[in-house]
Amino acid sequence: MTVPVLVLLALAGLLGGIGITALGPGGVLPTIALFTLTDLAPSQVAGTAIVTHVATGALGAAAYRRSGHLREPAIRRTALVLVGTAVIGTPVGVLVNGLVSTRVFGLVLAAFVVVVALLLWYREAHPSASSRPHPHPVTIGGIGLAVAVASGIVGIGGPMLTVPLLIALGTPVLESLAAAQVQSIVIAGVGTVGYLANGSIDWGLAALVGIPELAGVLVGWRIARALPTRTLKTVLIVVLLALAPYLALHG
Repeated sequence: MTVPVLVLLALAGLLGGIGITALGPGGVLPTIALFTLTDLAPSQVAGTAIVTHVATGALGAAAYRRSGHLREPAIRRTALVLVGTAVIGTPVGVLVNGLVSTRVFGLVLAAFVVVVALLLWYREAHPSASSRPHPHPVTIGGIGLAVAVASGIVGIGGPMLTVPLLIALGTPVLESLAAAQVQSIVIAGVGTVGYLANGSIDWGLAALVGIPELAGVLVGWRIARALPTRTLKTVLIVVLLALAPYLALHG
C-alpha cells in the first residue's frame, strides 16, 4: 500500500471523526475510503471500519455528557431505546454482510450515502422540524433497529443515519448527536465481536483510520457547539451525492 493511500485513509478518518460529532453523518467516510482505496473484502471493510467506532462513540458520548446534552430525561430515554435496538439489530447486519458480494456491498453503501444526503437536505429545507415534540419511543425503536441492521452491514457506528432521522422527526440537533453517540458504542461493540469472530478486522488499518478519527471527534464536538454548521452540511451533501455513483459502480 502506497504512502499517498495511507495518507488518504488517515485523512478520511480525521474528516469522518469531525462529521460524527459535528453532524452525525461522517462515520461513513472511513468505510468509503477502505472500500475504494484497498482490496479488502466487504466483511473486512465493515469489520475494520466498525471497530474504530467503539472508541469514537465512547469519546463522543463522554464529550456530550460533559456539555450536558445527555441530562434531559427525554434524551436519556431516546439513548436507552437506541441502545436496546442496537443489541438486537447489529448481529443481523453482520450476518447479512457475509451474504453480499463486493458489487452488492457497493450498491448498498451508495444507497445509504444518498439517503443520508437527502435527510441532510431535508433538515436544511425544513428547519421548523426541530420545533416538534420528541418522537415516540416506538418510533425511536423502529429507527434504532433499522439503523443497527444497516450499520452492521456496512460497518458504521449509527450516527450517520440516526442523527438525520431524529432531527427530521423533531429532536434538537445537539441532543440527537448526543443520543447517537451512546448508540454508536453498542453498535460498534456488538459489531466488533461479530466481525472479530469471523476474522474480518485488519487491526493495522483500523489504527491508521481510528486514531485520526478520535482527534476528529473532539474537533467536531467543538464545531457543533461553537459554529454554524450549514456550510459543513452543504459540503457533506455535495460530497456524498458525488460519491454515490462511484460507489455503486465500484467493484
